[in-house]
Amino acid sequence: MTFKEIGLDDRILEAISYMGFDKATPIQEQTIPEILKGRDLIACAQTGTGKTAAFMLPLLHQLTIEPHDGTSTLVIVPTRELAVQIDQQIQGFAYFVPVSSMAIYGGGSGNEWETQKKGLTSADVIIATPGKLISHINMRNVKFDKVRHLILDEADRMLDMGFYDDIKKIIAALPKKRQTLMFSATMPPKMRELAKQNLHNPFEVSIAISKPSERVLQAAYL
Repeated sequence: MTFKEIGLDDRILEAISYMGFDKATPIQEQTIPEILKGRDLIACAQTGTGKTAAFMLPLLHQLTIEPHDGTSTLVIVPTRELAVQIDQQIQGFAYFVPVSSMAIYGGGSGNEWETQKKGLTSADVIIATPGKLISHINMRNVKFDKVRHLILDEADRMLDMGFYDDIKKIIAALPKKRQTLMFSATMPPKMRELAKQNLHNPFEVSIAISKPSERVLQAAYL
């Protein structure tokens, strides 16, 4: 199935065509229509299957066609590297639409803290690591009263890294009425528990979770 057949906004289609994307991957084909319907979702798929586009393209479509003011989408990720990667991909996907994004992560200077503080009250999409976002929440630097979409990316990895309590605290700071999407490579019991507490009648997708994506090169150097 092509992205045009899925029904994304023409401006988003133009941007992703410049990036060399035309046909949806299996995870994108199964999840994007359900996300566009506003459903909560649990998706299990390995790295390299196109998970970022699977959740960001439909949400960017919604931000493009519906009026919004302030931060409406929050993406929680386990690492700084993934936050930066997703932020860069959003900039590509949203090249022709009026949607801004900001990556929030630790390890920076005082100047970066001030930039992040400003972005937390103005960017349409926030991509954040749990620890740094909790720091901003504790300092009352966030305005999440208008968040309509929450994405937990690589959720199993975040739980492995000990972020369970941080994630629960972040969720408690969000509006109860929202769309929640959970993407993961595996589905351990603790993540099932988290999903049961925070997702409403979620649509579930599972794509080849027993093996890595064919697009990922694995090699060993001695």
